[in-house]
This record gives sequence, C-alpha cells and structure tokens, in this order.
Amino acid sequence: MTDRRKFLKGAGMAGVAAGASALAAPAVHAQSKIKWRMQTYAGPALAEHVIKPAIDSFNKVAGDEMEIELFFADQLVPTGELFRAMQKGTIDAVQSDDDSMASPTEVTVFGGYFPFASRYSLDVPVLFNQYGLGEIWDSEYSKVGVKWLSAGAWDPCHFATKDPIRSLEDMKGKRVFTFPTAGRFLTQFGVIPVTLPWEDIEVAVQTGELDGIAWSGITEDYTVGWADVTNYFLTNNISGAWAGSFFANMDRYNELPDHLKELLKLTMDSSHYYRQWWYWGGEAHLRTKGTKMELTSIPDEEWAQVEAAAVKFWDEIAAESETKAKVVQIFKDYNATMEKAGRPYRYG
Repeated sequence: MTDRRKFLKGAGMAGVAAGASALAAPAVHAQSKIKWRMQTYAGPALAEHVIKPAIDSFNKVAGDEMEIELFFADQLVPTGELFRAMQKGTIDAVQSDDDSMASPTEVTVFGGYFPFASRYSLDVPVLFNQYGLGEIWDSEYSKVGVKWLSAGAWDPCHFATKDPIRSLEDMKGKRVFTFPTAGRFLTQFGVIPVTLPWEDIEVAVQTGELDGIAWSGITEDYTVGWADVTNYFLTNNISGAWAGSFFANMDRYNELPDHLKELLKLTMDSSHYYRQWWYWGGEAHLRTKGTKMELTSIPDEEWAQVEAAAVKFWDEIAAESETKAKVVQIFKDYNATMEKAGRPYRYG
C-alpha cells in the first residue's frame, strides 16, 4: 500500500509537471504563405518567354511556402513608375532595365541598351559576374533601399520601320519608340525618340504616330506583333544585348528565409539561361526564315560613324560622376580584352 501511494504520488506530480509544461509552451501555428507581386516590363506575349516559365517553376517548387503573382507591362503601375512602387512596397519585385523604370541611381543610364557596351548576349553576365558590375549595382541600389538581385541579357537592339533605312540619312526625322539612353544617343543622327506605353506601340505605328521601333531584335518583333505593322528590319544594331535585372523591395527580400532566397536565385538563373538560347536562336532563324520584314543594312564604313560617336558618348557619360566613370572604364577594359582575345570573342 505504501509503495502504491508513492507510485500514485509520483505519477500525479509528473502529470502536473507535464500539464504545466504544455501550458507554458507557445502555441504552434502553421506559417502563412508568403505572397509577392512582381511586375515585368514585358507584355503578355513576350512575358511567356522572358519571365513566366521561371516564375511558374518557382511557384511549383515553393509550394505552400511562397507564391509570386506575375503582372505584365503597365498592369499595376506604368513602367516608368516601377522603381517607386517597389521602393514603397506597393509591389514586391520587378523585372526591368534600370533605364525604363527611371531608377534614381548612378547606374540607371547603363540599363537597357547602352550604345555598343556589348556585342553578344554572353557579354552581359560576364561583365556583371567577372568584371565587377554586380558589386556596383548592388551598392547603388542598396543606397536607395532596393535589393538588386541579378542581371542578365536579352536581345540586340535593331530598328524595325515602315520605310527602309539604308543610310544614316534615312534615320533623320524617324519617330521611334526606344529606351531613354538609346534615344538620347540616337538624336544626334536625327532620330526623334518617342515614349509611349508598351501596349500602345503597335497601334501607334499603324496610325503613323510612330515611324518605327528600336526596342528589340527580330525575335520580339515577331513575338509581340510588331513585325505585322513594320516592313523593314535594319541589321545594324546599336547594342549586342539588352541588359536587365531582377529587383525586390529590400524589406520584403530580407524577410525571406535563406532557402527561399536560394530558390529565387536559381529561378533567376533559369530565366537568364532560357533567354540566352531563345533569343540567340530566334534572331538567326527569323533573319533567314522570316517572311514578314525585308532586311536592310547601312554599309560598314558609314556605320563606323555611329560606333565612333558611341565612344564619345561613353566619355560624356563618364564625366558625369565617379561611379559612371568606373562603369565606363570597365566597359573599355572588357572590350579591349575581347578584341585582344580575337576569335570567337571578337571579329575585327
């Protein structure tokens, strides 16, 4: 009987302790799903290639932990207001170039198509990952409370026009939809840059508000419908690859657990890789097999004037600030290396 009392007493005390422990432990709740809103610079047809496959993959892998809702060009805010909206937290992430979304940074001018900064799409990731542009971009965006995530290449910049361009003289007076910095450069050749919402471009060409487009390569011209309203494609380009990036609201990014940050990185790498082969193959295929636009060219000796003007333009930009001068010097060093390396990096 004594032993039984001791047992019951011990069991009772253990039960009380267990109960007290249970009461003291915090309640465990299922973590709510993280939801981001991301807007791309691209319209629906183009986004099907440049961003949507990657985001679909991210959402599939993230499962119940996180979802990125994708919005297309100007769907939530105009492209020119993307930076401010992301900085304020109205949207959580952006895919765009610095130039189009009017970033208030020293590197904004180099986003999109900085004249002749690259010749091939592979130049862009090499410049960011091996020549120091990534560190500069990260620093510049951190100063304004935005997380720069990753940069990659898109297509080269060509003119698609209603009337043919076969000389520099033919460029004069052309009202062209293009990027801010590219437009600033092209004005010296008589081009009139025009800024319009992305989805209005096709109609603007049809109505005569625009004479052409210098916003992409031939792959996009076919993909988004511009090849249906323009007649000619100029094979000379002012840049070998558009440079764009992924960005995020700094606070929202910092809130992510490390494994979701890593998944986001893998997703962006996947997006960059898709564009590398999609554009590279698409440009060649549509130049040789496309039926909607006639190809025209400006003779090399005449086009050399444009390339020479780009070198002067670089120096003008470099004189504006120490950071810009640093970026321009990287471009110069890189291109000098490519020229010295020779084939297949550069051909004359």
